[in-house]
Amino acid sequence: MRFRGLATAAGAIVAATLACAPAAAAPRNVIIFVADGLRSHSVTPEVAPALAAVRAEGVDFANSHSLYPTVTTPNSSAIATGHLLGDTGDFGNTIFVGEPLPPPFGSSVAGIEDDDAQNVMNQRFGGNYLGETTLLAAARAKGYATAAIGKHGPTAIQDVTSRDGQGTLELDDDTGGRDGGHGIPLREEISQAIKAAGLEPLPPDRGLNGGGGAFNMPGVLVANVEQQNWMVGVATKVLLPRFKSEGKPFVLVFWSRDPDGTQHGQGDSLNTLVPGINGPTSKAGIRNASNDLQALRDALKALNLDDNTDVVVTADHGFSTMSRENPTSAASKFRYRDVKPGFLPQGFLDIDMSIGLKLPLRDPTGDLIHPEKGFYPKHGSLLGADPKHPEIAIAPNGGTNLVYLPGPDAKALAPKVVEFLTRQDYVGAIFVNDALGAIPGTLPMSRIGLIGSARTPQPSIIVSFKSWSTGCADPEMCGVEIADSGQQQGQGIHGSFGRQDTHNFMAAIGPDFKTRFVDPAPVSNADWANTLAQIIGVQLSDNGRLRGRVMSEALNESAVVPEARAVTLRSEPAVNGFVTVLNTQEAGGETYFDAAGMPGRTLGLRP
Repeated sequence: MRFRGLATAAGAIVAATLACAPAAAAPRNVIIFVADGLRSHSVTPEVAPALAAVRAEGVDFANSHSLYPTVTTPNSSAIATGHLLGDTGDFGNTIFVGEPLPPPFGSSVAGIEDDDAQNVMNQRFGGNYLGETTLLAAARAKGYATAAIGKHGPTAIQDVTSRDGQGTLELDDDTGGRDGGHGIPLREEISQAIKAAGLEPLPPDRGLNGGGGAFNMPGVLVANVEQQNWMVGVATKVLLPRFKSEGKPFVLVFWSRDPDGTQHGQGDSLNTLVPGINGPTSKAGIRNASNDLQALRDALKALNLDDNTDVVVTADHGFSTMSRENPTSAASKFRYRDVKPGFLPQGFLDIDMSIGLKLPLRDPTGDLIHPEKGFYPKHGSLLGADPKHPEIAIAPNGGTNLVYLPGPDAKALAPKVVEFLTRQDYVGAIFVNDALGAIPGTLPMSRIGLIGSARTPQPSIIVSFKSWSTGCADPEMCGVEIADSGQQQGQGIHGSFGRQDTHNFMAAIGPDFKTRFVDPAPVSNADWANTLAQIIGVQLSDNGRLRGRVMSEALNESAVVPEARAVTLRSEPAVNGFVTVLNTQEAGGETYFDAAGMPGRTLGLRP
């Protein structure tokens, strides 16, 4: 009896203790809001109140970084996987893929900011062209509800192997097959829920925001409001209520096309560098993104999900105003039907290199291009006598071009290409694949995280074009760059290694993040997935070793800010004195890239 009494008393004590213990914390929800092309300094309470509020009330990542090249899909791959580009192989929006992709693409220089192109890339490169597990895939495997909604291309990268519509819910511009039946399919129950919410069954096109004008006609004067209203309507009226009713934790990526799309096509500054991307239309694009963020936060509050949801905000890259002026370029001396006389056409580097190295110029399908007859490359080029075995392939990416040397004589050809590049006054920085050896005037690609376990072909040479400021009080806010793209002078572009393009906007708010904290440590887009994986308790892959870090100093349980150290690397000078200087910061065992280029040709460079 005595032992039985003791057992009964002990049981009562345990029961009482369990009754008083706090319930296990619910798994955390996460929203990743990507404001495409949002410069850090462009966010003010007047222009973007919701974005400014997250930065002011939560964590302000003031020392933030885009990965270089500063274009969309590379940074989307980093946001998705937590790996640098040398591991993901997503070196640009446009890359050289070797054997031409099958129809309808049919080219060896391929644009991968496209759902269907990514699907072909997966098939070609082992089922997952990135070679790493994304945060959404890891969360989905753990039982999280996952969704990605927004801009066509980078949205689908967030769960790159989920292509059948049955895993992560993926909705973008092409949902429903607007363009000929392509795109990732949508589950029938989601289609019905969208209709039940009073929304159109398919996303609208960009309407008046969809045109970019021409060399003699201004571009758009409105933001991408209608299309993004549909996207945010689906997120707030369909997805978030569905997640709550299912009782599952969730990770939702919302990729806002604005301000990127509006800045690219804005009509405030045709052929003039001022106001450039600082006019009223670009500001309307920033406000549009801010309004969408506010709508998501309002929906979280209305659904009583805000107390258990971390909201992180990032931009894939910064932005610049585009310049087409460079009178020393041979390409600028030809006349083209749709280019202002004396301005650079698309593919100006391709034309100049073809002339300088005396190699035939071809489009990516192999057809010859004749600049003297008014034609120019619009989607990259191949140089050489045999289009099936080109000596050089060039992939345009705005303020950066990727140069590939796929032939057997690459090591002998590389110094000749570099020597040509160092003589062009529109060239800012030159990086060369480590396998080609040290070449004066250049730095190795490994120094900027571009040599790793990538499955796609590695570039041989990477060229960042010249950038500068028009002279305003904040140079990052009036950055200009030469670029290889279809925009007109005065419209928006990005891709260079200037600080105006690497300094993206980053902020976070929620139960796991500190409040009213300005993080002085360097951070980048490669740090998001690692930080969020720790918060929700999932494991990302380590197929490659180029990983970002956990931004622990921004989390509630940590008070330690990693010490940062500024480092400057300088190449050996070329014969003509050209040098590539690279500014980095080191913190938490990682390296962050500020700016790189020839002194005097790169905005924000510390010589």
